[in-house]
Amino acid sequence: MLRKKTDRRGFTLIEVLVVMIIISLLASLVAPKLFKQLGKSQTRTAEAQIEMISTALDAFRLDVGRYPTTEEGLEILWTKPGDLEKYDGPYLPKPVNGDPWGGEYHYEAPGENDRPFELYTLGADGKEGGERENQDVSYWE
Repeated sequence: MLRKKTDRRGFTLIEVLVVMIIISLLASLVAPKLFKQLGKSQTRTAEAQIEMISTALDAFRLDVGRYPTTEEGLEILWTKPGDLEKYDGPYLPKPVNGDPWGGEYHYEAPGENDRPFELYTLGADGKEGGERENQDVSYWE
C-alpha cells in the first residue's frame, strides 16, 4: 500500500504569535475609547431618566396638588395608592428599577433651598461627588 503524501499547509507558531500581538495592540488602543464612551452614555441615560421622572412628578402635582412625600417615594408614580382621590396615574408606564449603574434614584420632598423636591443619583461609584461617570446627576444641576 502506498500512502499519498498530502500537502499540509497551516500557520506556523510565529505567524500565530504575530497575529495575536497585532490583535492585542489594536485592542489596547480601542478599548479605552470604548469604555470612555460607555461612561458618557450611562451619564446621558441617567440625565434622560431623571428628566422623565421629574416630568411625571410634575404631572402628579398637577393632579393631586402636591409632590409625593419622601415616604411615598417614586413608587407612587406607577402604583396607585388607595387614599388619593385626584390621582390620575400611573404617571410612568413601568417602574424605575434603578439608575444605569445599578444604584437607586434618590427622592426627597421637600428639597433643599426652597426646591419642591430633590431627585438625583450618585453616579457609577455610588458616593457623593466625583468626576466623569462618578459624578452625581441631579435634576437641579
